Amino acid sequence: MRAIWSGSIGFGLVNIPVKMFSAIEDSALDLDMLDKKDHARINYARINSHTGKIVPWSDVVKGYKLNDEYVVLTEEDFEKASPEKTKIIEIEEFVKQEEIDTIYYDTPYYLEAGKGGEKSYALLREALKQSGKIAIGNYVMRSKESICVLRPYDNMLLLLKMRFAEEIRDHSELNIPGHGATKPAELKMAISLINQLTAKKFTFNKYKDTYDEELMKLIKAKAKGTKIQQPRFKIIHNKNKDLMSQLKASLEEKKRKAS
Repeated sequence: MRAIWSGSIGFGLVNIPVKMFSAIEDSALDLDMLDKKDHARINYARINSHTGKIVPWSDVVKGYKLNDEYVVLTEEDFEKASPEKTKIIEIEEFVKQEEIDTIYYDTPYYLEAGKGGEKSYALLREALKQSGKIAIGNYVMRSKESICVLRPYDNMLLLLKMRFAEEIRDHSELNIPGHGATKPAELKMAISLINQLTAKKFTFNKYKDTYDEELMKLIKAKAKGTKIQQPRFKIIHNKNKDLMSQLKASLEEKKRKAS
C-alpha cells in the first residue's frame, strides 16, 4: 500500500509520527462508458473554455474567483494558510463512541506508526483501549479540513473521517410519522420479530457482493452470444392491510424456515 498522507498525531505535548493509508477499495465491476454507435470508449478531457484545447495535468492549477478575478493557489499556499493543520492530526478531546451518531461517519483510513513513533503510537492505542474512549481531532488533507475520530482497530489506530454538522442536511420538511402511529400490541409483536431475527453472533464476512457475480455471469453469456431472457419479477404487496396480521405471518414464516 502507498501512503496518501504523512504527518503526526498531536496528543497533548506528544507528537506521534504516522502515515495514512486508505482502508477501503472499490469492489464494483470496472465498467467503461461507450458510444452507443460504435462502442468507442468515452474519455474525460480537461478543455480550456477559451481555446477549446485539451490542458495537460502539468498546467492545471486551482483558483478561487474573487471580485470576478481568479486568485490562483499553489500547494505552498494551502500549507501557508495553516501549516500545523496540514501536518498534524490534532486531538481536541476524548468521548465515548456511543455519543457520536453514525450519520457523521464518512471514510476509514489506517494509520501506521512512523519512524521513531512506535512507542508513542502503541501508548495511545492501549490508552484508548483501556479507557474505552475515542479521540476527536482535525486535520487538513488535499486542501480540505476534516474532523475525525481515532480509535483502536485490531492492533492499529484507525482514523475515521467525519462530516461536519453543517454538512448534514435538514430533514424537518420530510413527512415522518409520529410516535402516536404505533400501537402497543403491534410494537410488542415487532420486537418479537426482531428478537427472532437477532443473530447469536454477528459476522460481517458472511455478507458478500453477489450482484457483481451475477452481472459477470451475464457479461460472459452475452460475450458468447447467448440471448438473455428478461426474468419476471414483481413486488407483491400483502393484500392484508392489518399490520398485526402481517407481523404474525412474518413470525410464522421465520419459524417455518427454521424447522
